[in-house]
Order: sequence, then structure tokens, then C-alpha cells
Amino acid sequence: MDRLKDKVALITGAARGQGREMAELFMREGAKAVISADVLDAADADESQVTFVKMDVTKKDQWKAVIDDIVAQHGKIDILINNAAICLYEPILETTDEIYDRVLDIDLKSIFLGMREVLPHMIKRKQGSIINVSSIWGLAGVPNSYAYQAAKGAILNVSKNVAATHGEDGIRCNSLHPGYILSPMNEHQAPEINAALIAGTVLKRPGKAIETAYAALFLASDESSYVTGTSLVVDGGYLAP
Repeated sequence: MDRLKDKVALITGAARGQGREMAELFMREGAKAVISADVLDAADADESQVTFVKMDVTKKDQWKAVIDDIVAQHGKIDILINNAAICLYEPILETTDEIYDRVLDIDLKSIFLGMREVLPHMIKRKQGSIINVSSIWGLAGVPNSYAYQAAKGAILNVSKNVAATHGEDGIRCNSLHPGYILSPMNEHQAPEINAALIAGTVLKRPGKAIETAYAALFLASDESSYVTGTSLVVDGGYLAP
């Protein structure tokens, strides 16, 4: 308990799934406030201590409004987790301009907008933790999902870039790489894909959203104060062989 005592966190895409697990866990760990920014409505919002706000992560004016409001209310922002994403499955020859732009806007450009907006506030206080949620497909090749993999691979390097650029400012920036995690994002995924992903893990099971959340908790907390520019994999050993 209290691993995030008095911290203020903003998590995108946290109305459901692993983002929601992160938000609820952070509140249980003593955070002063956790704000979920999502285009989706959150279930059971009235029963949660998380603050739910509507935000389109592809719109820079909405990023500014949400972060300005957080700083006005709480005086700071300690943690940013860029978790919002979509996954489409088209291979390169079936990836239209529209598919590519949509996936890259939500999965990658949003991270640029969020970090650019939050960094001045963190630099002012000489502290902050940014966690950019990538995927194991940011580290290894996968058939199909060309645009998704383009975004997730880039997330690794933009995280390292910000870590290298702003380490002297007291900012830590890391990427988080989940494997096959049971979540609403993949609930409509083909059964044969799910079976192959499970078979590829050394633990022979899918991951749970709370397991990703615990990894994010470590990166967000002061326990990882000497961890920056790294890529933390949570995949049940899928990439181990």
C-alpha cells in the first residue's frame, strides 16, 4: 500500500481493460488522484475513486485542456501513462492510407501530443514518470497488423529518446510491452490467433490485466527511480525462446 502516496496520474484509454486495472490499482496504492482519459464511457464509474474524463487522444487541444485542468486542481502531474490504442489486422498490401493514418494517430501521434504537453509541467518540478504502452510486437515481427506494428515499434524508440533528452530534468520515460493479455481489445480476436499466442508463452496461459498493471505500478513508483529508457516486457515468456 501507498507505493504511489500523494501522486497524481493521468492514464489514457483507462475506461476499461488494462488501463482501468492500472487506474484502480494506482488509487489503491495511495495516489492522490488518477484521471482516466478515454473516448469510451466507463462502467461502474460511480463506484470508483478514479476520475473519468472524455478525451480524444488525437486532439492536441483536448490534451492541453485535460492536463491544464489536472495541474489547476492538484498543483502537479507526476505520472503519464499513454495506454490508449487500437489494433487492426491488415497486412501491408491491404493497409489503406485511412487505416494507416487512423492507427498511427491513435497509437503513436497521441503519445507525441501527450508527452509534449506534460513535459513542461514535469520539468518545472524536476520529476515525473512517463510510461508508454507498446506491445511485444514492438520488439518482434508478426504477420499482418502492419500499421499496429509500425506504431508499437516506434513507441520503443520515442520512449528512449525522451529518456535520453530529459533525464537531467528528472524525468524518467519507459516503454511497457505486454503480450497476450485478456482484455476488451482482443475479445473479438480469432480463436486460432489466441490459441497460438497462448501456445507461444512459456507459462502456457494468457496474461491478466492486473499483471500488466503491477508492471506499470513499478515503473510509476519511486521503486524504479533508477530505471529509465528501458523496455519492460510482460508476456509470459513469449519472447524468451
